[in-house]
Parts: sequence; C-alpha cells; structure tokens
Amino acid sequence: MKNTTLGQVDGGLDVGRLGLGLMGMSAFYTGNSTDDDESVRVIHRALDVGVTLLDTADMYGPHTNEQLLGRALKGRRDQAVVATKFGNVTDPEARAERAVDGRPEYVRRSVDGSLTRLGIDHIDLYYQHRVDPQVPIEETVGAMGELVTAGKVRFLGLSEAAPETIRRAHATHPITALQTEWSLWSREPEAEILPTVRELGIGFVPYSPLGRGFLTGTIRSVDELAEDDFRRFAPRFSGDNLQANVRIVQQVDEVARAVGATPGQVALAWLLAKGEGIVPIPGTKRRAYLDENVAADDVVLDAEQMHQLDDVAAPKGARYADMSTVDR
Repeated sequence: MKNTTLGQVDGGLDVGRLGLGLMGMSAFYTGNSTDDDESVRVIHRALDVGVTLLDTADMYGPHTNEQLLGRALKGRRDQAVVATKFGNVTDPEARAERAVDGRPEYVRRSVDGSLTRLGIDHIDLYYQHRVDPQVPIEETVGAMGELVTAGKVRFLGLSEAAPETIRRAHATHPITALQTEWSLWSREPEAEILPTVRELGIGFVPYSPLGRGFLTGTIRSVDELAEDDFRRFAPRFSGDNLQANVRIVQQVDEVARAVGATPGQVALAWLLAKGEGIVPIPGTKRRAYLDENVAADDVVLDAEQMHQLDDVAAPKGARYADMSTVDR
C-alpha cells in the first residue's frame, strides 16, 4: 500500500493511504454478536498489507473496542498508528448531565483510561470525538496539547468540527487530522470544511467512506440489517428515501463495471483521487472485505469517470442527528 502524510506538524504523520475503522467490531453494526478472534485476525491482516492507521474510540463498546485493539497489538505495536477518541460520555449516569465533555479534567482522565485499555504507553493520534458546546475549544485543545508535552499523545485531531472551530483549535495547538463523514453518500464537507483543512495543512480522515455500507451495493432493504443495527433508524435508509438513494449505487456501479472493480472500491478510489493527506477508514469485520477495500488503492479513475462521480446527486434524507459541527 502506498503511504500519505496527515498534517504538517513535526513532519506530519505517515500512514497507509487506507486505514481501518474498528467501530463495527464492537458496536452499532454487531447484530448482537461479535467475533473478537476474527476481529484480531482482520487487524493483523491489515497490518500485513500495509494498513497502519487503526481507528477506535473509548465509546465503542463502550471501552471494549479499545481493549480489542490492545489485544491485537501485542507484539505488533511498532507496526500500527493508533488513533482513538474521547469526548462522548460513556457513563450512563453522567450522560444525564452532559452527553459530550470537553473539560480539561475529562481530557486528562480519558487519555489515561484509553492508554490502560489499549495497553500502550502513547497514542499516536488523539481526537476530540465531538465538540463540547459548553467548553471553549481553546480549553479542550489546550489540555490535549499538554498530553503531547507529557508524551502520552503524539498528534491531535478533531472529529465533526466546523470551520471556525477548526481554526481556533489549530491556533491553540496544531491539529494533524480532522475526521468527518465524507463519501459519495455524504458530500457536506466539500463546501467549507475541506477547503479549511487544506488551507491549514490539516489531514482529512473520512469515516463511513462506503456510505455505511450502502455504496457497496449490497443493501436494498433495512430488512437485511440486524434488528439492533442503527441504520434501520437513519433517515437515508428509511422509507422512500432508501429506494430513491439506490440510484447513487447504480451510477457508481456503472463506473465500477468500466474499470473492472467493485462499487465499494470505486467509492474508495474516488476519495483517494481527491489528493494527498486523505485517508479513508472503511470498517469491516471480515478479512475478505478488508482485502477488497485495500485493492481500491490500485483502482485508477480517469477524469471523465471522476466527473461522472462528482455529479452523482445528493442522497435523500438527513445524514442523522446533529453531529456538533456548529461553530462554538
């Protein structure tokens, strides 16, 4: 796999052009079942083929996804770039008071918990998972910067932050990566967020680059999803929206046939063709799907095909509830 660089501080963070999102191994897509042994094999396979950026968060599980990654990293820590996140409160009782916490004391407590669960002495990329509307971003990022000084964290990131918030955060301490949903299924970042991070020299890590599985062309009805799969309740998968959105996959599939690839590979190749410093993190629980995703690194789209994909109509239905992108 070819590599790229996220951010510019200290020379940037060198990673494979595709990362691996681990969330689905422990949360939200599980269908009440997990297979940790197979998940560890997927992570090991990812490292074997040059996928270095491994993305988790303290809320996945909660906590169990970090523990899973820690288990997989035993003996292989030096091959991985570990990214995790804090900010979404995982304690059910505490959530009654605040769903998101960006207070400096919470930052410090969260990083120690993640380091313990991961079984490592430093985190390569530490994200604020969601912006706390009650805490100035300067206070949160200032505390995150202290973790860099202390050697607990190497680089800082934000997730689902809006342009002015990104600017203020970057002025407080250099931000290496912004993680936000971006795909042919979710084009919202292209208007303001992508130009902002480009201007500031911040890398972009698109999550859900396969449109929560929709862009693979395998989902035609929510009845195909597990009963506890959160996509059953997402607006774009609901009612008439889902059937209307099938047209997106049909257009992607047309390009896929032309280049001899799968629709999912084309969706990933489209993102990779947007330039350096972009590292999609598709998630999977199966080695076969991992290999399919990794092969997208070799898919070449010509200018006409890129234009055809750029012109794909926006999906019907909201992405989902407010993701705290509003500038605070």
